[in-house]
Amino acid sequence: FQLREEVTFQKFLPKPHTATFFVPRNARFSYVRMKYLFFSWLAVFVGSWIIYVQYSTYTELCRGKDCKKIICDKYKTGVIDGPACNSLCVTETLYFGKCLSTKPNNQMYLGIWDNLPGVVKCQMEQALHLDFGTELEPRKEIVLFDKPTRGTTVQKFKEMVYSLFKAKLGDQGNLSELVNLILTVADGDKDGQVSLGEAKSAWALLQLNEFLLMVILQDKEHTPKLMGFCGDLYVMESVEYTSLYGISLPWVIELFIPSGFRRSMDQLFTPSWPRKAKIAIGLLEFVEDVFHGPYGNFLMCDTSAKNLGYNDKYDLKMVDMRKIVPETNLKELIKDRHCESDLDCVYGTDCRTSCDQSTMKCTSEVIQPNLAKACQLLKDYLLRGAPSEIREELEKQLYSCIALKVTANQMEMEHSLILNNLKTLLWKKISYTNDS
Repeated sequence: FQLREEVTFQKFLPKPHTATFFVPRNARFSYVRMKYLFFSWLAVFVGSWIIYVQYSTYTELCRGKDCKKIICDKYKTGVIDGPACNSLCVTETLYFGKCLSTKPNNQMYLGIWDNLPGVVKCQMEQALHLDFGTELEPRKEIVLFDKPTRGTTVQKFKEMVYSLFKAKLGDQGNLSELVNLILTVADGDKDGQVSLGEAKSAWALLQLNEFLLMVILQDKEHTPKLMGFCGDLYVMESVEYTSLYGISLPWVIELFIPSGFRRSMDQLFTPSWPRKAKIAIGLLEFVEDVFHGPYGNFLMCDTSAKNLGYNDKYDLKMVDMRKIVPETNLKELIKDRHCESDLDCVYGTDCRTSCDQSTMKCTSEVIQPNLAKACQLLKDYLLRGAPSEIREELEKQLYSCIALKVTANQMEMEHSLILNNLKTLLWKKISYTNDS
């Protein structure tokens, strides 16, 4: 009876309920759609922000309009003069194309001058000191185009130029010849006289290592030709292929390409091996041109692929020589610089000296010669796809070249021997090929 009573009692107790929620199909669809919509908008926002940052950087780097305005204002007021001034500021037959600038104060553009392609370079800002990490060509004048002053004679101007060369190049015995060469270049209208405006332009340009090197090496095959100038803006010969490696892509696409994949792309788009060998020979010949040339030794302080190009015949052409500096000038600038380690004694990216721990000052002797740096750049370039019969010898010579040190005994003899051996090996292999 008692059991029946409990069972009967339980019948009247309320049954527990389990809460169950039913999500309508439309609601689930809306949730998924909102999730994807959120991530889509997030991707658009992040992408837009990246593009905006890159565009802001681009507009900061590419200031061609400002450069033209500064130069043309000076020209129209009679301060400066040069063979490119009228085309730039009056007839406007010299105009800027694609921006190639990598620094705001060093403007560089592909340009067209009277239907001829060229590269336009312009200095935008003054620099009162040398920044060893970034800037290799300081603007030494506090006021732009302030020298020479009105009333300066041609003889006095020659003395000014001579003193500048002596400080940059050292006490060379033939500096007078270089001064006369500069006066010839400065006479832009070829009337046999250098006007004050032309002298001011020449003086500003002579502060720039690339311009000086172009004048010194104007007859050399691998140096781009100077087409003209106006103030410290100058136009040089255009080069069809502007890097040893790869293809040129829009900056927006470059932004999303991983560096490792980009290097693989670079290797994929290099010329055939005989053509690479011919380009490499051109670089070795350029190293000869700047090593103890007629007006002293120049040091290559950024030997990267982007500074070297070649034409449709696969002859090497220098694209950017702003980071090739006179050895004497470099020694004066870097010696006695305070340092904690050898890392503090680097000029550009490739000119390295050592730190004297006893005085905590940088020494003036650069460790690696130009040839060793050039071979380091060419190692992977030449070994990839090299013919099997010369690969072992080529690799051996390249590593011997990379090991060259300035302080080694009989360095100049070793330098000449290695350079000639490399050129001979490459020429011997490609002399009878169509690609050469």
